Amino acid sequence: MDILASWIERFGDRQVLAAGGLVIGLLFGFLAQRSRYCARAAVMECCEKQPAVRTSVWWLGFGACMLGVQLLVLAGALRPEVSRFMAQPGSYSGAIIGGLLFGVGMVLAKACAGRMIVLSGQGNLRALLAGLIFAVAVQASIGGWLAPLRRSVAALWPVDPGPERNLIHLLGAAPWLGTVLAVVMLASGVALFARHHRGRWGLGLVAAGAGLCVPMAWGFTQAVASQSFEAIAVQSLTYSSPSAEWLMRVLSSDSAASFGFESGLLPATFVGALLGALLGGDFKLEGFKSENRLGHYMTGASLMGFGAVLAGGCTIGAGMSGGSIFAVSAWLTLAAIWVGAGLTWKAHKAMGWAV
Repeated sequence: MDILASWIERFGDRQVLAAGGLVIGLLFGFLAQRSRYCARAAVMECCEKQPAVRTSVWWLGFGACMLGVQLLVLAGALRPEVSRFMAQPGSYSGAIIGGLLFGVGMVLAKACAGRMIVLSGQGNLRALLAGLIFAVAVQASIGGWLAPLRRSVAALWPVDPGPERNLIHLLGAAPWLGTVLAVVMLASGVALFARHHRGRWGLGLVAAGAGLCVPMAWGFTQAVASQSFEAIAVQSLTYSSPSAEWLMRVLSSDSAASFGFESGLLPATFVGALLGALLGGDFKLEGFKSENRLGHYMTGASLMGFGAVLAGGCTIGAGMSGGSIFAVSAWLTLAAIWVGAGLTWKAHKAMGWAV
């Protein structure tokens, strides 16, 4: 803490936050690329009733994420009640409807928000284009022409800030229940991984490392907030608002937000994925082919952008970051994403389209 305080005094809290975002983003981008960490792939496997090869990777990483975060909470190094998931007004209608829209878009665009950045680092130009459209849709939903619609949907079922936003508190359970549930989730993830990846524990460690980037971010921003004299948002990995932030920074630096954790996170994730692709021999420029549907990518990215802002995050920003602190809205979002993706898969199959 003394070192962190000296860094904040010397460089400023915003610069320290941005540096932390760079380090954690670089690590997450590299590990997510090497482990092929992807929520969409997990959903598609479940829909197709295939062996849980990709699902086990995602589940193991999520389990490691949950346990890491809950251990921080148990140790007093993280206060979930000060996060935006619980300290700010929210919307359960936004979480549900936004999650459904995000799930639909995730299938159409063939990646979630974080995965698009990783795929872009691998040279996938389809993901890069979808990511740009996603950023435009996010900005339009935050303060543009989609904002009135977002506010109208969010107003259907608003929820006030408070402890009732915490699932553990809502159940009337002791705080240590979160740690117990996280242990169970990680243990099930390890068992599932061992079943489908015999002897590939290197891959398991990489997947777990990707998941542990979430508690790293929570713990880092909480530590900076405790040392700073300014109001610092305690947050973790998220890729919706940083996408819009960087879009506005590129278009007009005067209207962009000040540098902070999120500003370092997004470009570093791209660079980390690029390094992983180059070291693993996965880098390859890929454009659109005749069988790829440009309209699907554009529609999917737009739905994800609007859905992410409405729901308060994506599969990583809400599902993992919010889910790991047992925020009710985050779990509603994650469940809605899976349902939306599953229904879209079913519609594709009914129409004879490739998923």
